[in-house]
Amino acid sequence: MTLLDKGTMVSQEHALPGRESPIPVPEEHFVTGKPMMDPFPDNLTKGVFGLGCFWGAERHFWSLPGVYSTAVGYAGGYTPNPTYEEVCSGLTGHSEVVLVIFDPNQLSYGQLLNSFWESHNPTQGMQQGNDQGTQYRSSIYTVDAQQAQEAASSMANYQTNLDAAGYGPVTTEVKALETFYYAEAGHQQYLAKNPAGYCGLGGTGVSCG
Repeated sequence: MTLLDKGTMVSQEHALPGRESPIPVPEEHFVTGKPMMDPFPDNLTKGVFGLGCFWGAERHFWSLPGVYSTAVGYAGGYTPNPTYEEVCSGLTGHSEVVLVIFDPNQLSYGQLLNSFWESHNPTQGMQQGNDQGTQYRSSIYTVDAQQAQEAASSMANYQTNLDAAGYGPVTTEVKALETFYYAEAGHQQYLAKNPAGYCGLGGTGVSCG
């Protein structure tokens, strides 16, 4: 395994092969006790967001009213069913992301997007704070055309606010979700199990309002 420069995306040709079998995860969320995998109740929908290290990002989302369940995992790359170590090598193309299962009657996708933008710095490229590497890139993976439209609109609006505050261009990757791969059990709800654990989550102080 050859490590890439931390800021360089691997090509599909050079990505790790991964494996056929999914990484096993617990059936229940450690905090909410709700299911972490399909099938979810019909009234719920999903969003997938990358804000850097997924430990703090997941805790942020599970704390929002209207969120039913969360899980950490990997998306946006090439390697099927990757391990954490493989993702950190930079050879999978994936970013660390949070799967958010929410009730749109209590929490809209637009509100989730606002929370996403305000909770990290989306102008840093292939890093978030001191965490450097392609797996820490800001990302939104949409599940339908409506989410894609809302994500693009919210990004443009937030860019205007960032410009006024002196920040550079948003580097967030926005594209359709292909597959969400669950991370290992030890990473799920990590900060609930390890309250003193590392959390690098931090916003710019720029509001979406």
